[in-house]
Formats: sequence, C-alpha cells, structure tokens
Amino acid sequence: MLITYQLIVLFWCSLGGYAYASTDQTAAKIAVPEGRGEEAGEYHTPLAGERAYASFMGQAVVIPAQDRSRLTSLTVGGSLLQPKQGGTMGVPIAALYLRRIWEDARTRDVVSLFVNELEYDKGFGRLELVGHFENYTIPGDHTELRDNNEIRSTSLSWGSLLGSLGPGVRFPVAPFQVDNDFRLQLLGRVGYFYAERTDDSGADVLAPPSTMLYGVRLRGRYDGLRRNMLELPHHGLAAGFDLDYLARNNWRDLTTQSGTGHRDYYQASGYLLAASGIPGLSERNRALLSVYGGKTREGRADRFNAFLINGGSSPSEADDLGRPHYSGITYDYLRASEYLIGSLAYRRELAFFLYLSVVGSYIWADRTSVQGVDQVVFRERRGTAATVSLDSAFYWDSELYLGYSWESGFIREGKAGNGITVNWNKSF
Repeated sequence: MLITYQLIVLFWCSLGGYAYASTDQTAAKIAVPEGRGEEAGEYHTPLAGERAYASFMGQAVVIPAQDRSRLTSLTVGGSLLQPKQGGTMGVPIAALYLRRIWEDARTRDVVSLFVNELEYDKGFGRLELVGHFENYTIPGDHTELRDNNEIRSTSLSWGSLLGSLGPGVRFPVAPFQVDNDFRLQLLGRVGYFYAERTDDSGADVLAPPSTMLYGVRLRGRYDGLRRNMLELPHHGLAAGFDLDYLARNNWRDLTTQSGTGHRDYYQASGYLLAASGIPGLSERNRALLSVYGGKTREGRADRFNAFLINGGSSPSEADDLGRPHYSGITYDYLRASEYLIGSLAYRRELAFFLYLSVVGSYIWADRTSVQGVDQVVFRERRGTAATVSLDSAFYWDSELYLGYSWESGFIREGKAGNGITVNWNKSF
C-alpha cells in the first residue's frame, strides 16, 4: 500500500514539475521560510510565483519559484451545450497568451485569430504611453434568437477593428506582485466597422454601411489580489471601469432598430471582485464575490454596439477581470444594451494542486431578441446559474479546467439548459 501511495504522489507531483521528497528524513531537512508550508505547523496555500512547500499523502513536495513577469501559455478546449443554444451545440476555443514585463515597458497579448487583444505600454516613471489593439472579426453569419430558435432572416455578417493610443499613470499597490497596480488611462480610439448582407438576410433587413470609427475611452483598473499557484484569486480586492464614447462616421436608418440617432453613443461599465477567507475555517476555504454592470446611453444601443457577455471559467488574470462574466454561459457571446451580474463562489483546496469551486450567479439584462419577422430589439431578461468546476495542475507544466454549468433560461430565451466546459492550459 505504501508503494501505491508513493506512486500516486509521484504522479501528481510530476504534473506541475514539482520536486518530491521520498522519505520523512528528506522532508525533515527541508527548510521552510517565513512559516509557509504544513511543516511549519499552520497550513498556507502555495501562492503564485513563490517557492513553497506542501505535503500530499504524508510526502513532502517542493514547489519551485516562477518568474511571473514572463508568461507564455496556450489554451485549448471548448464547451458542449444541452440543449442547443439556437443552432449551436458546441463552442471550441483556442488562444495564445503572452505577458512580458520589463523595467520600463510591458506587453500583454491574447491571440485567437478572429478575436485578438494586444497591448504595449511604455513607461516613463509613473507615466506611460499606452497602445492597444482589438478586433472582433468572427467569419460567417450572425443571427439572433427568438424562443431559442435562430431567426435566419436576421442574418448579417459584420465585425470591427479598433486601435487605441494615449497617456496613462500606473502605481504599484499591495501586495506588490507583477499584476498589482492602479492604472488610469485616457485613450483616443480609431477603427473600422464592416457589415454586409448574407444569403439568408430578410428582404427588409438592411446592412449598415461599413464605416470608420472614432472615439475616446477613460479606463481605470485596480488590482490588489493575491493569487494562488494556479493563478486563481486567493485574497484581496480588484475593481475597474470603462467610460466610452464612439462615433460611426457613416450611418443610416435601418429597420433593425438602428438609425442616424445611433451614429454616436456612450457606454459605461465596471466591475468589483473580492476574495477572502471564511471565518472559522482554514485557509483551504475561500469565498469570492463579483459584480459586473454596464449601460449604453438610452436609445443609442443596437445589435452592433451592444456589450458582449461571456462565460466559461471565471476571470482571474488581471487584464481579463473586466470581461463581463456570467457563469451559465459556456464560451459563447450574448449581446446586451445594459446588464447587471452578481456571483458568489466557494472554493475548496482539495490538495495543493487541486481546487473545487461552486459558483452561483444572477443576471439582469436587456439582451437582443427578435420581434416580428426580422426586427432585432432589446428585451429585459433575468436568469440564474450554477457552476461546479475543478482546477488542477496537469502534465508538462499545464493546468486542466473541468466545469459543469446549469442555467435557468437567460441564454436560451426561457429554456433551461446545461453545459460542460473543458480547458487545457499549457505554459511554456
């Protein structure tokens, strides 16, 4: 039986490249700095980037330090939906993530071919020059739902590209890790929007003209979170906001609820996320609260400028925290003119490399729907969702996410459903 236990320990330690001490004598020789680790008497969760010491089935494990200023990872996976969301049964995902932080510059890039986000910031002391690019250019038709059925006559093809440039200030904040800072940035924005009819477009559905985009964004971010070794929020607070003004240079009246009055529009969005321990319970138990909200100026929303609400695994990376997240959605987008989302989560550390999470979410939003034959409108919808997930270290310096979600009907126009999401994240 001892041999079996040792094989299990060796297997799990090999997942994340951890060092394994095979005897109690070896474990006794390990020096535990600053009281971190079970050998010091009080257990502490291994934190991101830190060299740490843990035990599994009575065996000592050494977790090596990591340079979090240089991260490269590839995420692949996807979701299966039951029943379908419209005609969608599954959603694949694949993205390359890159973060580099130097003494006077930093870059953060997410590349997934049709949806990309790239940023490079050049520092001058506390001041910085911020350059940002994003695009949403998913090929194929975009259709809307009514009673969870795709209304093919609403089909159009469209996308956008936006570049931003402007000044900002950045201050480090506690606990002073590479992703802990306060940022305030004012960005001028220039981009391009394109649209065209498809073979399925209804006779009365007009595609908006392709046009240049001009605007400005005020962006604020605060990240005071300390993260665990799987980069999940462990303790602290994060918050942020975006104030946007965008003008479409060329616009015209459309029967799909967008006209010349929608030529320019204002949008505001923000979020708050907190992570902490639970009184009376050990550090292995964490509580997390998140709130997301956004609003488009009254009468200025259409299907082309609405907020994108996403799902999948909960955001944890500093620049991903601002993504409106509803746990019932499994890696698909819903569009809303305004929204409010609240989530409460409990996470249990089953082992130093394995975390179980239970998340409950509530959403209120004016989301896109179809009225009549092909008119796209916004209708108030409410919903609740629950997600149970596992995050674990895995082979070859990688991580595995497995989640099951149930949703009351917000994403399927009144029909309850569920989905399974699997992600594999490989670090290089």
